[in-house]
Amino acid sequence: MTDSSYGQIANLLARYAFVTDDGDFAALGRLFAQGSFALNGDRLAHGAAAVTELAERVLQIYEDGTPRTRHVTTNLLIDVDEQAGTARSRSYFTVFQSLPDLPLQPIAAGHYQDRFVRDRAGWRFAERAVSTDFTGDTSHHVRPSAR
Repeated sequence: MTDSSYGQIANLLARYAFVTDDGDFAALGRLFAQGSFALNGDRLAHGAAAVTELAERVLQIYEDGTPRTRHVTTNLLIDVDEQAGTARSRSYFTVFQSLPDLPLQPIAAGHYQDRFVRDRAGWRFAERAVSTDFTGDTSHHVRPSAR
């Protein structure tokens, strides 16, 4: 594994958090243009349009255009096979949320299991499986129709 591959993959993990917290679901979808996304074993989406639609259907957006969250990704374990152009990672996440009527608090914690492939443009998500291990008050985050 080279630092370059590790750094590029770590940047993908961070980019996922930033675009989600920014409410930029089109950019979120583009991260999975050729990849799959699974949430707690279901709601599988494949490709940019499906991932964008999933986020728009599930997550609440507020007047500032964001879900008023911060996804914090920690404990990155990234294993790269440079020769094959593939990688896997595991990491933890904690989601914090704050609203005028909701004090800052953790609303969810869990882990990601990711697969990546490298093409001419660099590293990209092949698959992300999100497992929520602990849940707090997600009533301001997940749309009622998606619960």
